Amino acid sequence: MVLKMENTEEKIIAERPRKPDWLRVKLPIGEEYLKVRNIVSTHKLHTICESGNCPNMGECWGAGTATFMILGNICTRSCGFCAVATGKPKPADWDEPKRVANSVKLMGVKHCVITSVDRDDLKDGGSIIWAETIKAIREISPETKFECLIPDFAGKWDNLQRIIDVKPDIVSHNIETVRRLTAQVRIQAKYDRSMEVLKRLHEAGIRTKCGLMVGLGETEEEVIETIEELAAVHCDVMTIGQYLQPTPKHLPVERFVHPDEFKKWGEIALSKGFRYVESGALVRSSYHAEKHVF
Repeated sequence: MVLKMENTEEKIIAERPRKPDWLRVKLPIGEEYLKVRNIVSTHKLHTICESGNCPNMGECWGAGTATFMILGNICTRSCGFCAVATGKPKPADWDEPKRVANSVKLMGVKHCVITSVDRDDLKDGGSIIWAETIKAIREISPETKFECLIPDFAGKWDNLQRIIDVKPDIVSHNIETVRRLTAQVRIQAKYDRSMEVLKRLHEAGIRTKCGLMVGLGETEEEVIETIEELAAVHCDVMTIGQYLQPTPKHLPVERFVHPDEFKKWGEIALSKGFRYVESGALVRSSYHAEKHVF
C-alpha cells in the first residue's frame, strides 16, 4: 500500500509542468545588492522582495531599489499563492514610518515602492501607519517618488480614504487572478471589491495600477475579460506575470505561459487604453515601478 502511494506521488510530480528556460534568473550578487541588503537588515525592515521570494530581487536590489513591506511580516490572510507568513501579527510599530523614511533617504533611491501585509486585526486596517509612512517619506526624502501597493482594507472605505488624502504618486492594488479563480487564489478577498478600490482611487484623481498573475488555470478569454474590466474602471497601469509556486504547500502552477502570449496580452491591454503595461514571465507588480510614474 505504501509503495502504491509513493508511485502515485511520483506520477503527480512528473505530470506537473517543468520550468522553461525563459524563467531562469541570475543569482543576486554585486556591491549595490549587498549595500541594500545591509541597510534592510540594519534597520530591521521587511521587504516583499524577501518575504515574497521575488525572482527579480537581484536585479532590483542591484540597481539600489527595494519594495518595503510595512505593518510587519505576518499577514492575517491565507492566500493560496503568497509566500508571506500567515498568523497573528505583532502590534503595530508606530516608529516604523520614520524608520522606513530614514532608510529610503539612506539608500538614496529616486523611486521606492511601499506595500504591506493585510491587517484585518486592526480597526483601521493599518491605514494610519500607511498614511504616516507616506508623510514621513515626503518630509525626510522629499525628492523621492513612490508607489503604494495597498490591500483592500476589507472594503472599509474610511480606511482607503486615508491613503487618498495623502495623495501618493501612484497607488497600486492587485486583482491577482481572474474572477472565477478568486475564491481559490485570494480566499478572503473579493474580485468586485478590488475593482471598487481601483474605481474609487480613480474617481479621487489618483493614478492607479493593477497586477494580474497567469498560469493558475485561467483561460485566455478570462484574461482578456479581466483586462477589459480593469480598463472600465480607468486603471492606468497594468502588470501581467507568471505565477510561480513559492512552496509545495501553495497552489501548483497549471502551466507556464509562453512569452508570445504575454506579448499579445500586453498589446491587447494597451489597445484598451492603459497608459503603461508590463507583460512578461518574470514581471511582478513592482518590477520597473519607476517607469510607471508619469
